[in-house]
Amino acid sequence: MTTPDENPQGTPLAAPAEPTASTTASTTTPGAPATPAPPAPQAAPPAPEAAGTPSRELRAALAGVRSEVGKAVVGQDSAVTSLLIALLCSGHVLLEGVPGVAKTLLVRALGASLDLSTKRVQFTPDLMPGDVTGSLVYDARTAEFSFREGPVFTNLLLADEINRTPPKTQASLLEAMEERQVSVDGTPRPLPDPFVVIATQNPVEHEGTYPLPEAQLDRFLLKVVLPVPEREQEIEVLARHAAGFDPRDLGAAGVRAVAGREQLAAARAEVRQVQVAPEVLGYAVDLCRATRRSPSLSLGVSPRGATALLATSRAWAWLSGRSYVTPDDVKALAHPTLRHRVQLRPEAELEGVTAESVLTTVLATVPVPR
Repeated sequence: MTTPDENPQGTPLAAPAEPTASTTASTTTPGAPATPAPPAPQAAPPAPEAAGTPSRELRAALAGVRSEVGKAVVGQDSAVTSLLIALLCSGHVLLEGVPGVAKTLLVRALGASLDLSTKRVQFTPDLMPGDVTGSLVYDARTAEFSFREGPVFTNLLLADEINRTPPKTQASLLEAMEERQVSVDGTPRPLPDPFVVIATQNPVEHEGTYPLPEAQLDRFLLKVVLPVPEREQEIEVLARHAAGFDPRDLGAAGVRAVAGREQLAAARAEVRQVQVAPEVLGYAVDLCRATRRSPSLSLGVSPRGATALLATSRAWAWLSGRSYVTPDDVKALAHPTLRHRVQLRPEAELEGVTAESVLTTVLATVPVPR
């Protein structure tokens, strides 16, 4: 697999390995200077596992998901790994990329390979909260109001171009993302399990957009930046289309379910058993606290961000075949987990400082436990 975020401008890489071909493109943030990727984990070798153990079988099943998604998407293995980490942590993902890098196709292929229900909502300026959560509808036959579920009642909700809808509609997702329920007319209604919001936004269009507030950004476990594919990958995309590939027909592309809810639930339970030494806990906290003291930032990482970094590091360690977290796991997930939780000072932006460069500096200066 890929290490989560060997490409600091991109997405966390696939479980023990870097992102390998699997989608259409990714895109680096325009104007952001390239930053050196954190080193790949150099942890001690994983404890030996007997062949056929549940852990190995579960990891093999999730590794198969990457292969299935690769049948539909080219060059996005790291993004697939990021999405798997989010599913293992019950977290949400913000996908950023220019139009045409297969963001929607990526989510649909992931849902098909995991046998999860997937729904897509196109966020527009006139979208209302009830269009997302559902609403009460009057039934003339019974003379009563009944609840009609909205698209949020699914396993994978693709919130396409979430920054194109006003804050009122954006906020309709807050309860769903945090509490895994929707309250209408005072009645809470639980959402399916698993439930993950995968929101997309376009980094190059600002006209007619409503930037997500910091409080909502903080509720996304990961921010994944999809780069534009390399030349060879783009040639592969065209070759597939020339051979008759139809992105609307995943079945014809050979994408099939290789794992399901049971395997995902079992994997989550194992991730929760991954051990974290006190020194590693302190390292994760020190990284987050260092962002709060950075002179380039007006907003550092919150305690919620620290817990998110712990969760993603444990998931990465499990995917890497280990039952414990190393400092390298924390470093590997720092960029995708924290990049959207910090806010630059205006003067720092004018000087060309980016969130990525600040995080790279923090990783280079905070002492690593031995």
